[in-house]
Amino acid sequence: MNILRFPIKQMKQTAQKTTWKNWNGSVMWIMKMKPLTDQKPIGVRIANELLMYFRSRKKASREVSLYEPIGTDREGNEIHLLDIIESEGDDVCDSCSRKEDAAKLYRIFSEALTPQEQEVIKFRYGLFGEEELTQKVIARHLNISRSYVSRIEKNALQKLRSRWVY
Repeated sequence: MNILRFPIKQMKQTAQKTTWKNWNGSVMWIMKMKPLTDQKPIGVRIANELLMYFRSRKKASREVSLYEPIGTDREGNEIHLLDIIESEGDDVCDSCSRKEDAAKLYRIFSEALTPQEQEVIKFRYGLFGEEELTQKVIARHLNISRSYVSRIEKNALQKLRSRWVY
């Protein structure tokens, strides 16, 4: 009788399954294939089984895991495919939340700050389509000292934080 070991998934209904205990206690599945009169010879069936097994492995070889390491960075950390794939964009909920937060910030901005504080924050952080500027450039633009711009910015941000309630 011929004995051939296959993975469990590859067992056919025509084969007789038996278990066998290895010397270390692990259980192995063994297929005992018996030649039947209405079937192809055992050598042809084994060849077909092997061919089907290799074809299934070929299909699986094209599959790629997002967590599969594809290289390492300069520090020696593994880089996974998931790390370098670009996302399609923001989630709709995140986008709506960000728009609501921006509208709330602009409302608080105009209600809580003085015109001078508004100008400093607007130029410092590039709000309302303005270019972001340094404190030194803002000071020159408003004819005040850089340290005064820093104090105005600090106080304005404190006002905005205190008015910001979720």
